[in-house]
Amino acid sequence: MNTQNMQTQQDGISLKDWSWPFWPVLPLYPFGRRRTLRQEVVKDTIWTFDQIQGIFYVVVPIRMTVVKLEAGGLLVYAPIAPTPECIRLVEELVTEHGDVKYIILPTISGLEHKVFIGPFARRFPQAQVFVAPKQWSFPLTLPLSWLGLPGGRTHVLPPISSDTPFADEFDYAILGPIELGPGRFAEVAFLHKRSRTLLVTDIVLSIPADPPPIVQLDPYPLLFHARDDAFHIVFDTEANRRKGWQRIVLFAFYFQPSALKVISTRQVLRHALGAPDRSQKAYFGLFPFKWNDWQQSFHTLRGDGRLFVAPILQTLILNRDPEKTIKWANQVASWDFQRIIPCHLDSPIEATPTQFRQAFVFLEKTENPPQSLPEEDLKFLNELSQGLSKWGITPPPKERV
Repeated sequence: MNTQNMQTQQDGISLKDWSWPFWPVLPLYPFGRRRTLRQEVVKDTIWTFDQIQGIFYVVVPIRMTVVKLEAGGLLVYAPIAPTPECIRLVEELVTEHGDVKYIILPTISGLEHKVFIGPFARRFPQAQVFVAPKQWSFPLTLPLSWLGLPGGRTHVLPPISSDTPFADEFDYAILGPIELGPGRFAEVAFLHKRSRTLLVTDIVLSIPADPPPIVQLDPYPLLFHARDDAFHIVFDTEANRRKGWQRIVLFAFYFQPSALKVISTRQVLRHALGAPDRSQKAYFGLFPFKWNDWQQSFHTLRGDGRLFVAPILQTLILNRDPEKTIKWANQVASWDFQRIIPCHLDSPIEATPTQFRQAFVFLEKTENPPQSLPEEDLKFLNELSQGLSKWGITPPPKERV
C-alpha cells in the first residue's frame, strides 16, 4: 500500500475529495488529485487555503485567501481548484460566517489563477465576481462569459475601490496593464483595512527555508529533487525534504540557476553507451544535470526570508514599465498594513509598508543600491529577455527611474 493511500485511510478521506476533473485545461502537477490545507491567519477573520502545482515535480504552493466581512459573509481572493475537499472547507466557514458574497480574480495573466475562477464561481451561485480589468486570452481575446465566467454577476473592477460594494472594508490598487507584446500583465493588491492585511498575487513573496506544510503532504517531489542521480536511494528524512525543497526553489525561480550544470546530449549518449567522457567525470546516473554549491545559491536568493520580487518579474515583466510599477508600489506603500499574504510560497509574512516598497528598488537609479540577485543566476533569464526583445516578441526593458 503506498503512503498516500495509507494517509487517506488514516484521515478517513476519500480520494474523490481531492478530485479536480478539469486538470487537462492546464495540465500541471498534481493533475487531477489536489489536496487542500486551510489555515486561520487572523482569528475568525482571515483564512488561507493552500494547494500545490508544478511541472516536473517542481512544486510550489498556490493559495486562496478568504476574508470575513463585517456585515456577515465572505470575500474570496484568487480562488484555487474547487475540489470537494476545498469546497467542504469553505462551506464550514459559510455555515459559521455567512455566504460567499464576493469572488476576486486579481490577475489577467496568471493562468494558474484564471483557470479556477469560473468553476469556483459556479459552486457559489449567489456570489458576485469581480475581475481585474483588461482580461485577455490567446490567441484571441474572448468575452468573459466565453472564458467560463458567469454572466450577469461578473464585473470588472473599477479604477478606484470606492465604487465597489466592499469599499468600506477594502482598498485596492491596480498595477498595469503592462504591455508585453502578445500579452499583458496586471495585478490587483487588496488591503483589508480592519486586520491591516495586504493580499497580493505574484508581485512579492518570501521563501521559507523548509518546505511548506502543503508540499510535505506528499513528499515524493521533495525526495525526487533531493537525489543526486537516477539511482540514488533517498530516505524520507527532514534533511532530505529540506534539500529537495531548496533545489525546487532554485528551479522555480531561475529555471537554470548557476548551481545547475546541464549535461549535453552528446554526454548523455556517451554515458548511456558506457564510453568515457573526460569532460564530465562527475556526471550522475541518468540525470541530465548536476548541482554545484546549490546551498549558497539558495541562501543568496532567500536572504533572511526577506520580501522580494521574483526574478522572472524583475527581468521579463516589470522592467518593461518601471515608472508605472513604482507609482503603484508607492500607492500600496502608503497604506497601513502589518502582514502580507501572497498567493505563493510563504504566508503570512510579517512586513511593513517600507519593506514592501524596498522590494522594488531594483527598478530605480540609486547611489547605494541594495544587494541584488547574482548575475550568474540571472544569466538565463536575462538572455531570454534579450532574445524576446530582439525577435520583437516583447518590448525592450526601459531605463530605471
